[in-house]
Amino acid sequence: MSADNPTLPERVRAEARHVAQSLRTFGPARGKRWPLALQAALAMTVPIVVLAALGYDRLALLAATGAFTVIYGGWLRPRERARFAPLVSLALFACAAAGVLAAGCGSAVVLVGVLVLTVASAAAVGWVSLGPPGPIFFVLVFGLSAQVTGLRDGVRAVDPWVYLAVVAGSSVFACLLVAVPLVMPRYRREPARALRELFPRRWGAVARTLTARAAIVAVVGVAAAVIVDPHRSYWIVCSGLAVVGMPVGRRDAATRGIHRTAGTLVGAALYLVLAFLPLPVWALGVVLGLLQFAIELVVVRHYALALVFITPLVLLIIGAATGDAASIPLAFERVVDTLVGAAIGTAAALAVRLRLD
Repeated sequence: MSADNPTLPERVRAEARHVAQSLRTFGPARGKRWPLALQAALAMTVPIVVLAALGYDRLALLAATGAFTVIYGGWLRPRERARFAPLVSLALFACAAAGVLAAGCGSAVVLVGVLVLTVASAAAVGWVSLGPPGPIFFVLVFGLSAQVTGLRDGVRAVDPWVYLAVVAGSSVFACLLVAVPLVMPRYRREPARALRELFPRRWGAVARTLTARAAIVAVVGVAAAVIVDPHRSYWIVCSGLAVVGMPVGRRDAATRGIHRTAGTLVGAALYLVLAFLPLPVWALGVVLGLLQFAIELVVVRHYALALVFITPLVLLIIGAATGDAASIPLAFERVVDTLVGAAIGTAAALAVRLRLD
């Protein structure tokens, strides 16, 4: 067979070599990542340590959600980020509040919420050209909030108002961290572009592709969760969104799916190691900060390695909030959910071709 018309086995071997090569190598560096990584780590660690020092051990790890504000808009200038971060914070807080409200209405409402929010957030991200990390954290915060404040034997596991107060406080702290560089005159003097210029609103081919792929992930992922466990719907859907939540072609999407699966497998093992360590909550907060620092350093260069750190971070938060710390079943469930979600995301990417404007 000629090189222009390879056979199916030849194409399969070529794709396998491409994936293997991507797992062995790092992508190119994209500027200095350590300032963003440091901000994200501090946003993760400081609220946890402070709450633990005040005696609120169980609530402390819930403050980690505020750190998600920091990771959006990392490519902006300091003045622009300082104006943009509160908007992201408000959006994430709204997702947390929606998750709390849905949790009080039962699992069926949570499932509908995951489905609707997945499609809506993907459409919004595509419409305003938000960029990485895309819609995934909006759905993740909704699902986490619903799970940690859900009913256990007819009683809320965590008081909703206390939880939302913790999320709000940690989000405000994250916004302050983003604004810290403005104490330096040179950053204050930098011109700041208008948000409409930074995030042009356009319902183009990219936005339509993201929305269509997300809709497939949402519908199939929620349907799968109904069969497996409704409380795990957000993890399945987020695993799929991680594959299709950015405007990438079919080949790159399939590669991201494999990276997510491989990284989650190793990350689940790391979670079990960390969960069984007899660490006080404040020390666990430091560990989470180190994980967040590592995530931001490597996520743009090696997605699988980033998932090695992302997986234990999220599982430690869930375990602490739900009382399932050092849970082998929790780790196993999340690996299964990731396999299912990554497969759905890959199928969605293959079904809907990326069309550029």
